[in-house]
Amino acid sequence: MQLTKMTALSLAVAAALAVTACGKKEDAPAAASAPAAAAAGEVVKLGFAAPLTGPQSHYGEEYKNGVTLAIEDANAEKPTIGGKPVTFELVAEDDQADPKTATQLAQKFVDAQVSGIVGHFNSGTSIPASKIYADAGLPQVAMATAPAFTQQGYKTTFRSMTSDTQQGSVMGKFVVQKLAAKKIVIVDDRTAYGQGLADEFEKAVKAAGGEVVKREFTTDKATDFAAIITAIKGVSPDVVFFGGADAQSAPMAKQMKRLGLKAPLVSGEMTKTPTFLKLAGKEAEGTIASLAGLPLDKMPKGAAYAASYKARFKTDVATYSPYGYDATRVIIAAMKAADSTKPANYLPKLAAINYAGVTSSSWSYDEHGDLKDGGITVYKVEGGEWKVMETIGGAPAAAASAAQ
Repeated sequence: MQLTKMTALSLAVAAALAVTACGKKEDAPAAASAPAAAAAGEVVKLGFAAPLTGPQSHYGEEYKNGVTLAIEDANAEKPTIGGKPVTFELVAEDDQADPKTATQLAQKFVDAQVSGIVGHFNSGTSIPASKIYADAGLPQVAMATAPAFTQQGYKTTFRSMTSDTQQGSVMGKFVVQKLAAKKIVIVDDRTAYGQGLADEFEKAVKAAGGEVVKREFTTDKATDFAAIITAIKGVSPDVVFFGGADAQSAPMAKQMKRLGLKAPLVSGEMTKTPTFLKLAGKEAEGTIASLAGLPLDKMPKGAAYAASYKARFKTDVATYSPYGYDATRVIIAAMKAADSTKPANYLPKLAAINYAGVTSSSWSYDEHGDLKDGGITVYKVEGGEWKVMETIGGAPAAAASAAQ
């Protein structure tokens, strides 16, 4: 028994010495690793959500490319915030253009303690997600264009494109005054985006002296519009306006031509895409669509961005990526201005930002989070390509150099 006790005591002493020795051995690496940790700096996560699968995935992927390029460019500048180097990291999620999925992802981002949100893409996903971000005090710069997005009173909601109020107003006036349309039919897909754009368009048409002779509704899943087009033909419209995405506007354009409806199709920026041209084929000819801001070649830094984008992704800019790029760079610029990556600290700087970006030489917000510089460009399909008809408002590229 005595031997057993002594053995146990010896083992205990040996264990204690071993622990002490281990502790001493750990001290040196800990001290040595401190400079390495400082050199590594802080990883700042930025959340991103958009449809990355399904019929709207081409929007989301291009949008994501712009965000990716912005983060890569920012990291290449070796930024320092709060006295230490930072590395920005993209946390991208697929919200499937579904409101329920969007809210689940919003909570996931909050729980993951991301420092800011670029997205969501659709108004129908951005609006429900925005409450979760607002409750968490997390800044959100979304592609959403529905007026309701920034009318909720949240201090955390910001746009990266002009609102439907601006686009709808311009297009409603345009079809009456420039296209001399008197009888106008409106169709929308009942999404927050499609209906919001159509509502604003209708107000502007009536204010300009035009008449909305019929209004029809569909869904963002429909592809057969024969019944609607047959009903529309009965009122002989001068213009048919559609509020919705290219997955619907393309088959609608084809079916309008094939059923003998001669009125041109007019739509918003979700129709002004290369995908619309591919899906509609020769029946795309004559379609008119609006897009926020200036044409790419007239954007303040459009040419340089187009070259960088092509080099990085081996394809041309479609529609949304420059706005995703600027949205990301604006968040990063606000962090730098605040010298902090904490949302509560940089949020006031984001609200007061005046940034010379790709799409605008003066990217800034009003008290609601709407962009002040709200130009609109109208395009028409001619010879199988989108050609500029007219640009209304916005800061021209020439102004960019003065703002640098």
